[in-house]
Amino acid sequence: MRVPFRERNPVPIGLVSFTVIAVLMLAAYFIEDLPVIGGGTTYTARFAEAAGLRSGEEVRVAGVRVGEVTSLELAGDNVRVTFRVDDGVRLGDLTRADIKIKTVLGAHYLALTPRGERPLRGEIPISRTGVPYNVVPAISDLSGHIDQLDTQQMARSLQVLADTFENSPEEVRASLQGLRRLSETISSRDAELHELADRARSVSDLLADRNADFARLVEDSNRILAAVQARREVIHQLLIRTVRLSQQVNALIAENQAELAPMLDNLRQVNEVLLRNQQNLDRILQLYGPFVRQFADATGSGRWFDAYIQNLLPMPASIQPSGGGEGGRPGQNGTTTGPAGRSQQPGAPATPRPTPDNPLPFLP
Repeated sequence: MRVPFRERNPVPIGLVSFTVIAVLMLAAYFIEDLPVIGGGTTYTARFAEAAGLRSGEEVRVAGVRVGEVTSLELAGDNVRVTFRVDDGVRLGDLTRADIKIKTVLGAHYLALTPRGERPLRGEIPISRTGVPYNVVPAISDLSGHIDQLDTQQMARSLQVLADTFENSPEEVRASLQGLRRLSETISSRDAELHELADRARSVSDLLADRNADFARLVEDSNRILAAVQARREVIHQLLIRTVRLSQQVNALIAENQAELAPMLDNLRQVNEVLLRNQQNLDRILQLYGPFVRQFADATGSGRWFDAYIQNLLPMPASIQPSGGGEGGRPGQNGTTTGPAGRSQQPGAPATPRPTPDNPLPFLP
């Protein structure tokens, strides 16, 4: 009888689950060491010194990365380097390994030169390995040796040598004279040479102290180059589409040349008409503002027009002004009656009247 999953004991289920998770985590951590899906074949090589090589640096064959250095350990007075090579890379029994400088800031890589007919078995001996020449210790050693050099004794030795070969052929004497002048130059520049050696030592010490900063600078530069390389395809597609757009625009202009030419000619004529009537357009714009304001006053009270019409009916004869003509007549209290019977104060400006040139005198 099959027991439902919910009724089973959760303790063994939990133990089995934790065990499986732990095994999977260990397998993921040591995945490169697994026999089936691991990261290739492991070899060892014996070197006279480590030469700055570190674990995790590249292993190359003909300049192509094929693996990495896994560990370094001291084996007597030598160094045993363990490295892993990808599957498919064949190394013969006479394969040579050399530590080479990758950058001037201290990065290295292990260069392999496959040789031999039979597969490589065992360790690569020290006779088939090599280490690079380090520039910084060389400069430091040079500065130390120059400090110990007795330039005066060297000049005297070269002078004695020149005197000894005084009766030698012309070619030998010329060579010795050149050596004497060289020794005199070195002797006269003794202080400058010592200063140069001190400066070289200071530069080498500074480079050694700033090694980590230079390494970070190179890593940041590599990241920038990687980002530019990643965007290269996007920039390439953008340029291609820009070229296609320009080609389509040129084809569109060529196809519609007959329609575009009359349209541009008409547009030119319209511009000329607008330029000839520029003053009238300015006048329209000046009058449009007061018109809109008056129209808003007439229609802003509701759904009707609020306006009045002056002198629609003739004025009764009983109230028409007599005498005074257009200028009006004197009224009571010193006022003057205007043409429409309205009283005006003395000195007040006369109401503007329409003229043929200005039919709307009340507008600005």
